[in-house]
Amino acid sequence: MELSFRPQLGLVCVILLFPALCNCQEYFTKSRATYYGTPDGYGTPTGACGYGEFGRLMDGYGGRVTGVSGLWRNGAGCGTCYQVRCKIPKLCDVNGVTLVVTDYGQGDGTDFIMSPRAFSKLGVNKIASEEIKKKGTVDIEFKRVPCKYTGNVLFHVQETSSNPGYFAVVILFVNGKYDLTDVEMWQKSQQRWEPLRRSYGAVFDFANPPSGEILLRFKAGSWKLAKIPANWKPGATYDTKVQF
Repeated sequence: MELSFRPQLGLVCVILLFPALCNCQEYFTKSRATYYGTPDGYGTPTGACGYGEFGRLMDGYGGRVTGVSGLWRNGAGCGTCYQVRCKIPKLCDVNGVTLVVTDYGQGDGTDFIMSPRAFSKLGVNKIASEEIKKKGTVDIEFKRVPCKYTGNVLFHVQETSSNPGYFAVVILFVNGKYDLTDVEMWQKSQQRWEPLRRSYGAVFDFANPPSGEILLRFKAGSWKLAKIPANWKPGATYDTKVQF
């Protein structure tokens, strides 16, 4: 009797590919973390993701933000969320801290350079957190977790934009565990979608956008549609009314 391995092979392929498709990370990875200084302990408005003032707090995360290096991935890591915990007995909280990537930064073999508020959440209490802070850099373990922002996805039109002529937008507060990978603009005259370029971080741009209302679709695992009004202005922020 001839045995067929095709169904089994297909199952193996699905099992192997599923983690890549869902961007899951069920296990912790060992690394190191440190922190940077700010006057109020929040994040910096000049982070490489391009979030501006939004990057100081990040909706629902209270300034628990971080810069990354290996997890940056040419800006695709912007807005992603991680659970980070240190492993010093009697000092480190078992759950650690959940934080948001808002910046790029390299340290002494570190994957995370945290805001002071994020770093202070590693300890079981304030005294423990101060002891951890004195060490400067600590061994940690981390895993990616779903982002849980409290509101809708926002479009912030970058101040460098001009209506008409040049359009640049940063997309904020994307929930879930998927990267924001694609942003496209509907070209009514040509009846087709045109991709925006990732300018840097979480900023996408498009030269010579169509006049009038702008229709965008963006992908983070699945596609969502949202509009920006015809009278859009540089520096303005628009609620997409959608979330993942």
